[in-house]
Amino acid sequence: MERKVIITSDGSSTIHLPEWNEQYHSKHGAIQEAKHVFIKNGLSLFSNNKINILEIGFGTGLNSFITFLEVPKLNLEIDYIGVEAYPVASDEIEKLNYVKALNAQNFECVFEEMHQQNWENCNTISPTFMLTKRKQFFNEINDVDFFDLIYFDAFGARVQPELWTEEIFKIMFNALKNGGVLVTYSAKGSVRRAMQHVGFTVERLPGPPGKREMLRATKY
Repeated sequence: MERKVIITSDGSSTIHLPEWNEQYHSKHGAIQEAKHVFIKNGLSLFSNNKINILEIGFGTGLNSFITFLEVPKLNLEIDYIGVEAYPVASDEIEKLNYVKALNAQNFECVFEEMHQQNWENCNTISPTFMLTKRKQFFNEINDVDFFDLIYFDAFGARVQPELWTEEIFKIMFNALKNGGVLVTYSAKGSVRRAMQHVGFTVERLPGPPGKREMLRATKY
């Protein structure tokens, strides 16, 4: 499948798949979307804590890198696990402009390390940020009562509906601790209903630029 690195509306890059007319991040702003969905409406709920995060779709590493940058602001310690069945190629990573767009030149080596580290190994990125990348399919996740927060950033239901089913959200529900939260850019009614059917309490929240709404699901 053809893949192109493109620039989104906020000046940050993403990878575009022309055959699907789909991107790894919003064409309206990759960084803006990540900060709104995953930081503002997810990570910021857990300030002054030690937490475990699961990312569904490690992809370009943007969400993990932004999370790393937010750690000192929110006084967090994070054990971050990113799951990805099809890792992004190194030549594509080199074309992404996230370090510059985030004005994070002092941490360029961190972004590089996140992508260069071996899969399945737990790496100490900093004293307050541990990263493990798992190369696996989402339906193979078998963690139970472990995560505080899930970033659900799979390709959209329009192109991969099998990733937005009750089966997958039951796995997510089981993986979360009681009180744990899942956030996603999606606001589809079918997605909300699938979440509710497996036991989540679901909120509709204002979406990032280009989207009216997003969803946040909590396990009680």
